[in-house]
Amino acid sequence: MNGRSGCGQCRSGEPLPFTFTMAFHPIIDLGSGEVWGYEALVRGTEGQGAGYILDQVNDDNRYRFDQACRTKAIELAGGLFPAGDVRLSINFLPNAVYEPAACIRATLEAARRIGFSHQRIMFEFTENERMTDVAHVQRIVADYRQRGFLTALDDFGAGYAGLGLLARFQPDLIKLDMELIRGIASSPARQAIVSGVIAIARALGVAVIAEGIETPEELAALREAGITLFQGYLFARPAVAALPELSLPGMRRAA
Repeated sequence: MNGRSGCGQCRSGEPLPFTFTMAFHPIIDLGSGEVWGYEALVRGTEGQGAGYILDQVNDDNRYRFDQACRTKAIELAGGLFPAGDVRLSINFLPNAVYEPAACIRATLEAARRIGFSHQRIMFEFTENERMTDVAHVQRIVADYRQRGFLTALDDFGAGYAGLGLLARFQPDLIKLDMELIRGIASSPARQAIVSGVIAIARALGVAVIAEGIETPEELAALREAGITLFQGYLFARPAVAALPELSLPGMRRAA
């Protein structure tokens, strides 16, 4: 990893060669019946999907993009989120963090400027992203947790390294990949695997979020397994620069 390249990008102030915004997707706590938090998802300013933006990210702008995503998400959340402890979940690029203490400064400054407690911020990193230096990512996660941020391992179960990464990182939360979720109501195999993951997470003190929920049957099976945190189109679709209305009967926004 080229530290001079990364730090130089952050200090240069050079704008990105493309513009973007954020959409927000709710994470529901069915234990309390309220919104637990919102995940910030990259979108184009003219409605383009995340892929359109991510395809423009390269080694020359990766660091600036990662920093800009954090700042954009916090700025929008500061104006949209209700008062209280509703969390903001931000996806970060582990390979775009040179030195944790240096690369987190812009995030902390944005949170202070907006008046958004950094303890309401969760950083997600995905099992699917190629990690060039797992030990380095482990240091990033440890540093973020020490500073009071929440951390989450996304897409858990999507690859082959999930349990190994869970053992090394021990994040605050894991997000079950939708491949484990889809069809779980009629799949004893998926039910057994998810039950096993929940038992491991519980033993480690790690919370579980089930993402990609699309049907009432999936929701019922996962609630029966003991999960209370959910995310998916069953509740709402992401809303660009706004908080979406919840569609599940009986749900309400956090006030």
